[in-house]
Amino acid sequence: MTLQTTLAILAGFVLAALICGWLGARPTRPGRVRMAPWRFMMLLAAAGAILMIVHLVNLLGVTTGR
Repeated sequence: MTLQTTLAILAGFVLAALICGWLGARPTRPGRVRMAPWRFMMLLAAAGAILMIVHLVNLLGVTTGR
């Protein structure tokens, strides 16, 4: 992946984590069932962002593995 692609995917993951975090923090309305697990989706997006940060660091020349 190129640097621009990695940055675009990273920005998408960060934006998704922020939106899911905001939606998950809203109070529930009585009588309505929350159909999307917003907190879990926020954690998945944050994990994807961490992976993209590691990939970005690798693209910049730092070795993160053995």
